[in-house]
Amino acid sequence: MPQEFSRTQRLGEQIRRELAELIRRLKDPRIGMVTLTEVEVTRDLSLARVYYSVMEDDPQARKDTQAGLEHAAGFLRRELGKVLHVRVIPQLRFIYDDTQRKAEAIDRLIEEALKKDRH
Repeated sequence: MPQEFSRTQRLGEQIRRELAELIRRLKDPRIGMVTLTEVEVTRDLSLARVYYSVMEDDPQARKDTQAGLEHAAGFLRRELGKVLHVRVIPQLRFIYDDTQRKAEAIDRLIEEALKKDRH
């Protein structure tokens, strides 16, 4: 039986795809290699939490990217309004997602524990 997705989930995925393309075309030097991991839209469609990660493992690069995305939020929202077929375009809130880094750290710890067990 196919899984049904709510309207907010479908809209979140559409926003994620459109934003990924828009961010790729931004000329802001503060924004490096950004991956949008998820977009959560509130039920009233007033806010979209955009979770992102960056390729660089540098805290300054994360701060610069955050500043660049926040600076471009109005432009990105306006551009979303041109392609989305909804009455209200949600406000965009960018949130750094460090899940991948945490997962890699856990993987390293597991590998180290396995090596110790072997010896």
